[in-house]
Amino acid sequence: MKIIAFAASSSKSSINKTLVTYAAGLVENAEVEILDLNNFELPLFSVDKEAEIGQPDLAKDFLAKLNDCDAIMISFAEHDGSYSVAYKNLFDWCSRITRDIFQNKPMVILATSPGPGGAARVLKAATTSAPYFSGDVKASLSIPRFHDNFDPKTQTLNNTDLNNKLLKAVQTLQPSKEKAI
Repeated sequence: MKIIAFAASSSKSSINKTLVTYAAGLVENAEVEILDLNNFELPLFSVDKEAEIGQPDLAKDFLAKLNDCDAIMISFAEHDGSYSVAYKNLFDWCSRITRDIFQNKPMVILATSPGPGGAARVLKAATTSAPYFSGDVKASLSIPRFHDNFDPKTQTLNNTDLNNKLLKAVQTLQPSKEKAI
């Protein structure tokens, strides 16, 4: 199984990248590729810009990465209650190429923040909208107070309850083991 995982953030010190990297590593027998949105930086989307430059290769490259995986894991940063500009801009460009951005792949959607809200507003928006773009959301989870609940030395969630919820969420990506008859 190949998983594409990324933080919906352009921050070089993104706690969402830390979280999604940890979470993707919990999936057994998976090949994981962690994408960095900074490698898919595009001009600000507008129909005028699209008419001028067409569909950028970086947006096509991003969609190809999603096409070549078996599952997707995203951890969303919350900027003023919504998506980060880096994610939304890439998403907008991709949506001009295909509405089926997530290509019916199973997904786990996460979010975290330093505060008590755990980026729950953007998590709700992402979880609600993903099916409209061919996302098969298997699980979602918000991690509040990231710096209190994640140990930077061990690179693990130190909150047992949250860690158990995360394990349960990522296990939804494991292929079902049906008994042979």
